[in-house]
Amino acid sequence: MDFEKLHREESGRILSTLIGMLGDFDLAEEALQEAYATALQKWPAEGTPANPRAWLISTARNSAIDQLRRGKRLDAKRDQIQHHIEVVQAPQLEAAEEMCADDRLRLIFTCCHPALATDAQVALTLRTVCGLTTEEIAKAFLLPVATLAQRLVRAKRKIRDAGIPYREPLPEDLPERVDSVLLAIYLIFNEGYLASSGDALVRRELCSEAIRLGRVLCELLPREREARSLLALMLLHDSRRDARVSGDGELILLEEQDRGLWHQEQIREGSTLLESALHGGANGFYTLQASIAALHANAGTAAETDWPQIAGLYDLLVSSQPSPVLEVNRAVAVAMATSLTDGLALLDQLEEHDELAEFYLLPAARADLLRRLGRTEEAAEAYRRALQLVNNDIERRFLLRRYAEITR
Repeated sequence: MDFEKLHREESGRILSTLIGMLGDFDLAEEALQEAYATALQKWPAEGTPANPRAWLISTARNSAIDQLRRGKRLDAKRDQIQHHIEVVQAPQLEAAEEMCADDRLRLIFTCCHPALATDAQVALTLRTVCGLTTEEIAKAFLLPVATLAQRLVRAKRKIRDAGIPYREPLPEDLPERVDSVLLAIYLIFNEGYLASSGDALVRRELCSEAIRLGRVLCELLPREREARSLLALMLLHDSRRDARVSGDGELILLEEQDRGLWHQEQIREGSTLLESALHGGANGFYTLQASIAALHANAGTAAETDWPQIAGLYDLLVSSQPSPVLEVNRAVAVAMATSLTDGLALLDQLEEHDELAEFYLLPAARADLLRRLGRTEEAAEAYRRALQLVNNDIERRFLLRRYAEITR
């Protein structure tokens, strides 16, 4: 049994269920760790259970009950725990799937309660719903790991001390939480679409979960145009999933992908959702990003990509929501739309941003433009810098191939 793969794909689902069952973030996390430790002891000798997720939930639940019993807190939790037990133990996998899905949705709304700061809401969602590590979340926020860890501790304490309920909000409470929920879903998808670490470029379970949550949110808030735009953005990006990695597991850049492998039904659905949002007057962060994704997805060939329009959309994005990461993308778009030297000049300016000191895509983008300009020695140095920062194995192999090509 590949425990690392199991943890990566299932820990968010399991933790969501345990938090719903126990009503306590810390107790749920401790119980899950105990269950993993027990599995590492038993499974190699006894064999992997038919339903590893249900086994881990049941084992973690028993561990938590022991802790509650020792602390004389079991009576207060008994009904809440019993509500979940029958479903977890049910032989029908569909019932367990439905319970986990409902638990994840309720947990997102709990994490995105307005009593918490927005950045804490999103960080806690990524940690508990998706099972991302503190290191992965810190990288997404461009923050030191220690700072992010303290933020998570304070957020969980606030939920406990304020007695924030673990449930979907009332209809009148939805609008004040929508921005945080959108951001959480967006970051869940980003981590799935371009895994920050590990041996896989794409974490399909996170992409699928983010799209599912996006659909649920559109149903809950049918008039929320940015929710439609976010769903469109995710569908348009996800449509390229089968063309992004070769048969032997190597990264393929957008301009080199076989567009015949792109999923046209997702492109059509995403484009329709975007048009609906635009006709309704949407012009926010997700609408602009979805518009860029649509221009890529609907271009018949790489040469037909409307780079000037993409660069213009990035101008709007950066002006409305300044971000060094978005500025890296804007610089690349400018390079393709006007000239490589113009884009390179913009990237050189971004090297002064402290937030990008550990962001490997900045030196990787510089390396690519320098390579295209024939400035191989400078490109090699930029590739070396990117290789020092990248954590994903597939992206590292791609950078190594490019580095080898220019240093032969």
